[in-house]
Amino acid sequence: MALFMINRYLGEEEDSESSRESRSRALLAKLQEQVKARERQSASNTADEDDEEQRKRKREEPETEGVQSENERKTDLTDEVASSAKKKKKQKKSSTENESVNTESVAPQISQEPKAEDVQKVVKRVLPQWLAQPDVIQRDIKNNLIPISEVPGICPTLLKKLEANRIQSFFPVQAEVIPAILESVSSGLLLGPGGYRPRDICVSAPTGSGKTLAFVIPVVQVLSKRVVCEVRVLAVLPTKELAQQVSKVFSTYTEGTSLKVVMITGQKSFAAEQTALSEIRGGVSHSLADIVVATPGRLVDHINKNSNFSLQHLRFLIIDEADRMIDGMHQSWLTQVTKAVYRSPGDTQTSVFRRILPGPITVASLSPPQIPLQKLLFSATLTQNPEKLQLLDLHQPRLFSSTHSGTETSTQSQEAFNFPQGLAEYYVPCTLSKKPLIILHFLLRLKFSPALCFTNSREAAHRLYLLVKLFGGVEVAEFSSKLNPSERQKTLKDFEQGKIPLLISTDAAARGIDINGVKCVINYDAPQYIRTYIHRVGRTARAGKAGSAFTFLLEVQEKCFLQMVRDAGSPGIQRHFVKPQALRSMETRYEQTLAELGKVVKVKANEENKNNDFIQ
Repeated sequence: MALFMINRYLGEEEDSESSRESRSRALLAKLQEQVKARERQSASNTADEDDEEQRKRKREEPETEGVQSENERKTDLTDEVASSAKKKKKQKKSSTENESVNTESVAPQISQEPKAEDVQKVVKRVLPQWLAQPDVIQRDIKNNLIPISEVPGICPTLLKKLEANRIQSFFPVQAEVIPAILESVSSGLLLGPGGYRPRDICVSAPTGSGKTLAFVIPVVQVLSKRVVCEVRVLAVLPTKELAQQVSKVFSTYTEGTSLKVVMITGQKSFAAEQTALSEIRGGVSHSLADIVVATPGRLVDHINKNSNFSLQHLRFLIIDEADRMIDGMHQSWLTQVTKAVYRSPGDTQTSVFRRILPGPITVASLSPPQIPLQKLLFSATLTQNPEKLQLLDLHQPRLFSSTHSGTETSTQSQEAFNFPQGLAEYYVPCTLSKKPLIILHFLLRLKFSPALCFTNSREAAHRLYLLVKLFGGVEVAEFSSKLNPSERQKTLKDFEQGKIPLLISTDAAARGIDINGVKCVINYDAPQYIRTYIHRVGRTARAGKAGSAFTFLLEVQEKCFLQMVRDAGSPGIQRHFVKPQALRSMETRYEQTLAELGKVVKVKANEENKNNDFIQ
């Protein structure tokens, strides 16, 4: 075969050259014939058109004979020039058309394609399957109560404690989430179902729907079988007040057991918290806590500075108010927790409790089995942004949601949220100078109490507090970061007991805090973000009860705010107009109060300046 190829290329070289020349001549002759045919065809076409034009001109010309004037001669000359130009143009056009015969099938397709600027592309949001298809929770709390005895898996001891706390039925979110968490520990603390790592659980449900009890009950039941005291549950919350509330619920259901709950939020000294977490016996550190409730900053302090604080036995990481915790990821608290969980002991070869950071599931990764770390996320406004949720490093998450719209093709730029059942929303058009008067009108005339009033800053909260206090006629207190933890706790307690009908607060009290008996929420300053609004109005209408929310809006704020609330899925916000006549009887006293307030503010400013000079 190789020899044949060599002979072909050597022996037929001359023949191939001659045949190539003959083919070239034939092709050239063929092209020349086509050119001549085109010229003949174009010439005949132009001749026919010229004859027809001459006939038309003859019909239009008058029958009288005579010598043409100079102007007529110029006209004829112009016509001749135009016709010759026309002939050339047509010849060029016909030749172009004939040359483009091979591309005629492609040209119509190109011309039919719409221009890029004429096409408006519809961008559809594509979510991961666990976000797009969650386990849907019933939104109506009152009509979907489930008796505690009908929820599977809860032990008799906890059932008795629930009844002792006057809980006869579970809310929908509790009835769905409690069995799911218990199922994930069906093989015990050391193994997930089937020996695999259990799925992380995310819960998105409205404020006041019972999310706290949904994780307290299953966690306490699982830990009740533990033998050695180690930190197996860590609950991380954004504020001290919310941490204190969760710690109280844990303590209620661990009462009478050997389980210990410790809170580390900075309310006590670092040394006191250190003593509560662990003790030294026989030269070895032993944990004194099974459940730790913490704020991110204080938690990181103990991880880095407290060598006796160990998270190597952690089984549950509970993240409450998860959307705010994601926003606070700049503290890198989750990274610190993960490192502490998978921190190797001194002797890594012989340790039974050696934990390895999970990777792809292989035979080697499953033997020997290790304690899995399961994350439980809870929020009233859980984000659907996959990029943000990726920061939490969730493992095959399972979402329980009462805010699911049922469609995956939503193109709205803003997420929809679930508003509390029984909430009546209103907005109050007003001017800047009339806002304090309207609050006084609500409390003194309309008897809206107890009322929780929100401002956008602690300075605004303090000024409004002083104004209402100077006006008189109603007990008022403020709740902001200006107060120390004990003062804030006492203020909340007095407000819950009805001693204070009006509590003026910053957004410190808007997140997750369960304040009993709030019938009315007043947004003195309109919130800038929809999540802030959701959490503010969520302080009322809790657990299926009725409540009202009023938002004071300046004229320039109305359009944007109302659009924001409607886009978020509000069932309807109504206009509540306060007539000027209703405020006139209070205006004289109000003007006097404003003058008194100016003096008080000046005195306080001078005192602060003196204190600053003294410190310097």
